[in-house]
Amino acid sequence: MTAGRSGEETGSRSGPEADGGSAHGFGNAYGSGNDGENGSGDGPEAAGSPPPGARRPGGRTARVREQVLGAVGPLLVEHGFDGLTVDAVAARSGVHRATVYRRWRDVGGLLADVLDAAGDDGWRPADTGSLEGDLRALNEEVQEALTEEPSVALALIAASFRSEEAARALRRFWEERYARCEAVVGRAVERGELSPPVDARKLVVSSTAPLYHQRVLLHSEPDPGLPAEAARTAALAARAGAFNGAPPPPPAP
Repeated sequence: MTAGRSGEETGSRSGPEADGGSAHGFGNAYGSGNDGENGSGDGPEAAGSPPPGARRPGGRTARVREQVLGAVGPLLVEHGFDGLTVDAVAARSGVHRATVYRRWRDVGGLLADVLDAAGDDGWRPADTGSLEGDLRALNEEVQEALTEEPSVALALIAASFRSEEAARALRRFWEERYARCEAVVGRAVERGELSPPVDARKLVVSSTAPLYHQRVLLHSEPDPGLPAEAARTAALAARAGAFNGAPPPPPAP
């Protein structure tokens, strides 16, 4: 590992690892750390990850963050949570270990920032023209993320059971993703496929849940037909009123 010069320094390696995984929209729980900001300064050196929704730093600070976070996923899938260390991330990324310790503190801080970075994108659920088609498209993204080899998404989900900081970040990620998916239900209502009120969160969860159950809980081999089957079942249930919210209470006399 090459010692840095000062502050946000990098070693002799030229950039982040190329095997860090690709984006899979709703199903993805891993980002490269490239947040897309184009700030010109180095930004503050705050310990840990910025709060969700905060503007990410640009310039050299952003490049360092990209290098470090780009190393976390590959190390996690190669060595598991117990083999993921701050020193290993520093060596893999080429960033001085003192910088990594100062900004991320520990493995929990690294995992949390990886998950927060995964939400810094412009992803929106596909508009296929029908509720069932939209749900199937979502499920196919989930299936892709959970079945790719290696699956960083699965590794991060497993790591969240070992780190409370990572668990909180994963919950933030899912909350934000499900909030974006409410557009699927809104479009279905506008097309006249569903009658309001509809609990959008419950509908989307009912569609995606079988895929997580199969891969995360049962560790079963992926079923190519499951994304379409789960989407069809959820859409049929929705049209039957299974996710219609309770009517508002009558006005007080």
